[in-house]
Amino acid sequence: MQWGVADVKALTTELRTIHRAENADAAFAALEEFFSGSWGEKYPPITLIWKRQWEQVIPFFFYPAEVRKIIYTNNAIDSLHMQLRRIIKTRGHFPNGDAAVKLLYLALRNIIKDWKMRTREWNSDMNQFAILFADRFMPQIQ
Repeated sequence: MQWGVADVKALTTELRTIHRAENADAAFAALEEFFSGSWGEKYPPITLIWKRQWEQVIPFFFYPAEVRKIIYTNNAIDSLHMQLRRIIKTRGHFPNGDAAVKLLYLALRNIIKDWKMRTREWNSDMNQFAILFADRFMPQIQ
C-alpha cells in the first residue's frame, strides 16, 4: 500500500480526533466514524490495527489532556535516537559491547548538557505528574 504525502498529512489530522478525544468512549466513537468514512474505506488496516490494540489504547484516556500530549509527542525521543545513531554509525566497529556502552554513556553526557529548553506547558505538566504519580515523581527544582 503506497501512501502519498498529502494522504499522510490528512490522515494524521483525522486520526488526531481519536487520540484527542475526551475519554475512551468518545475516542472509540471517533474511530468508528473514521472506519465508516472515506479513510476507513481507503486504508482499512489502520482501523483494524487500532481495534485489535484497543485494550492497550484505553489507559491513555485516563490521563488528563496535558499528560496525553507529552505521551504522544515524541520529537525529543526521536532527536535523541538520531544523535545516538549518528555516533554509533560513525564508529562502525566496537571490540566488545562494553566499548559501545561506554561510547553511548559519554555521548549521553554531552547531549544532556544541551538540554536547556522545556516545553511551554512544563509547569502544568509537572503538576499533573505530581498528582498522578506522587509516589514516583520527584520534580527537580531549578
